[in-house]
Amino acid sequence: MARVTVEDCLEKVPSRFELVTLAARRAKQLLKGSRPLIDSSNKEVVSALREIAAGKVTAVRSDED
Repeated sequence: MARVTVEDCLEKVPSRFELVTLAARRAKQLLKGSRPLIDSSNKEVVSALREIAAGKVTAVRSDED
């Protein structure tokens, strides 16, 4: 994948809001030292988006509603 786009990620995540939340949480995990799930020499936010687009990171929904 040469360039990750929002559209690539939205194929895996149902809404832009959820995408932003998921990417931010994953980027924070990477900044704190979590191992990347894909090979990437990019910054943490781009790595998080690439992981989402690749289907390696997904959101877990709670049934609290």
